[in-house]
Parts: sequence; C-alpha cells; structure tokens
Amino acid sequence: MVSRIVPRRDEIEFGRTLRRMTMATVKRLIPILLGISLSVQLLPGQAVQLPQQPKETDQRSAPPEKPEASPGGAPVDPNSYKIGAEDVIGVSVWREQELSRPYTVRPDGKISLFMVKEIDAAGLTPTELEASVTKAYSSILKNPIVSIQVLRVESKKYYITGEVFRTGAFPLVSPTTVLQALTMAGGVREFGNAKKIIIMRGAERIKFNLKDVLKGKNLNTNIFLQPGDHIVVP
Repeated sequence: MVSRIVPRRDEIEFGRTLRRMTMATVKRLIPILLGISLSVQLLPGQAVQLPQQPKETDQRSAPPEKPEASPGGAPVDPNSYKIGAEDVIGVSVWREQELSRPYTVRPDGKISLFMVKEIDAAGLTPTELEASVTKAYSSILKNPIVSIQVLRVESKKYYITGEVFRTGAFPLVSPTTVLQALTMAGGVREFGNAKKIIIMRGAERIKFNLKDVLKGKNLNTNIFLQPGDHIVVP
C-alpha cells in the first residue's frame, strides 16, 4: 500500500504566502517592463506622448453678418462704385445656395432675381444694391442675409492703342489718371512718341506729354480718365 503524504499546515501557509508574493511582484514589474519597451522604441531624449482626447466644441454657431465674398471679384469700392449695364454681379444669400448666383446687368439696368422679381441695379453702389436685394428676398425669406460683389466690370472701360507694351480695353474700376493707365499698359515702347500722346474723348482731342509730366511739368494735363476714353500713343 502506497502511503499518502499529507502536507503540514506550515507548508500550506508557506505556499500561499509565496503565491501572494509572486503576484505582487508581477504587478510591480509590469509598469517597469512597459517603460523599458517604450524607451527602446523612442529615440534618445524623445518624450512619450499619450493621445489626447479631442476638445468638445460648441456646435451652436451664430450666423455670420454676411456670407464670405468669393475670391476673384473686381477691386471696386462697394460704397462708391456705380454699377452699370453689362457688369457681372454676384449675389450671395446665406444658407440659400439656389438663390446665390451671378447676374449680368441688362442694357436696361435691371437684373432678374431668381424666384422673386426684377430690380434696378445700374446706378447703384454694391451696398445700395445689397439693401434692395435684401428687401426683395424678404418677401419669401425670414431675415435674409445678402452680400453683393462686383465680379467683373464691363460697363466702364478705357482703351489704349499704339506704341505701348499692352494694348486693348481696360476696366475703369477706380479713378485712374493718364499716367496710371500708361503704366498699366507697360509703358511706351522704345520708338513710341511719348511727347504727342492723344486722349480721344468723344469729339474732343486732349494732348498729353508724358516726358513733361515725368519731369514735373504740366501736371494738370495728367487728367482722370472717363469711361470710353481712348489713349493713342503714336
């Protein structure tokens, strides 16, 4: 018969104590081992960065005062530029994509707004037209927020021909003198006659001597251009 060995009480207690010590030691070693693993993967001097929780943002945003103007518009002063026939106008209505679109001012000076009516545009500044469009859309919208932008100036132009580096039609979007216009055209060519430049204004012929003006002489001849003026450089 095989005798059964029964562990003594003190041996049982020792085994339990050893197991508790082993578990405690493992728990203490886990952070140390993790730290060693991270330090091996990082470069010297590099700190461990834990992922950050994204900050909560307030989804409630107040409507802007005006929709943002799209880039590429003509550099006009919205408080002084007078809109004319053939100008291309951009109408933006906040949160109303169908109503936001470009319009070309008709020869009669009007534009036909989508879903409402036609209104006068020629002779108004962009700021004044903005008020008119806002009033028109108030009939179908509650407190519409409207923005007006002159996308392209077609109603006011001057022309340059002759011995300059760039000829053709130029938009008259702001007060422009003869000297400024010639500068925008690249200046007079080598064989151009800068002393006998002519500004044609209807039946009137206005003489302009570029060399004198550059010397500070006859500055009164450096007049502001009007729509339709034609500068001729012989």
